[in-house]
Formats: sequence, C-alpha cells, structure tokens
Amino acid sequence: MVILLLLVALRVALDQFGPPAPPESLPPGTYHVQKVIDGDTLLLENFARVRLIGADTPETVHPDHPVQPWGPEASQFTKQLVAGRAVRIELDTRDRVDVHGRFLAYVYVGDRMLNEELIRAGLARARTEFPYADRYKKRFLAAQREAQQAGRGQWSTGRP
Repeated sequence: MVILLLLVALRVALDQFGPPAPPESLPPGTYHVQKVIDGDTLLLENFARVRLIGADTPETVHPDHPVQPWGPEASQFTKQLVAGRAVRIELDTRDRVDVHGRFLAYVYVGDRMLNEELIRAGLARARTEFPYADRYKKRFLAAQREAQQAGRGQWSTGRP
C-alpha cells in the first residue's frame, strides 16, 4: 500500500513538475548539447530542439520509417562531434522554426560547422530547396560534390 501511494505521489509530481517547456525563441549564442536525437537533430540544455539547416541525414528515430542505411553512422558522427559539448548556434534570417517546432540552425563546434561536416563525410545530403542563405547552399553543394567524388558514406559503393 505504501509503495502504491509513493508511485501515485511520484506520478503527480512528474505531471506537475515535468521537464520545462522548450523556449519560444532561441537567440544565437553558445549552448550545451544535452542529447543527440539523430544525425541532424539536437536537444539543447534549455530543451530547445535544433534541426540542422540544409543537411538531411538518413532516419534513425522516425516512428513511421525504419532505420535507414547510413543513419546510425550519421548519428554516431554527430554524437562524437557535439554530444555533451558547447556549440555555437547561428540562425538564418529566413525561417527559424520548422513544421515540427524545431529551431533551424547552423551548428558550430569551434570553427567546424556540423551541417557542412556531415555532408562532406557523405552522411547527409545537401537540401537546397528550402529558404536559407545562398552562400551556405553553395558550401553545402560543394561539400556534397566532394563526398560524391571521394565515394564517402552514402556515396560509397558499399552499404553499412
């Protein structure tokens, strides 16, 4: 009986004091990465979910899709680069939030941009059909051509 009461009390406390809601805005700046959700999506310490602009990694956690080839490698790459670290977030002047409520951003670790590094490694495709800065579209397409020519990741002849 005591255990049941404790479980009920715990449930009430969690409902009342659960995790904080994500912020309504995300100013550019430095943030700590709490969790890598998948190759192109991060959870920051302030509970903001961030989606990398212009870089699309294969799915690993989508409820309606199976894990796609190169998805686990993309997630691992992102974890190695940013998990538990401070990153610099830059936003574009256009769309700042996607249809899923994630903040769209360029994510930097030191001088390296995660969006571009994933594409250069062949673990993400450059997505240029969305509205974001043309200078980054050019960088991402150049990184993708480099990955294709070198046969990296998705552009290799082998499958994981």
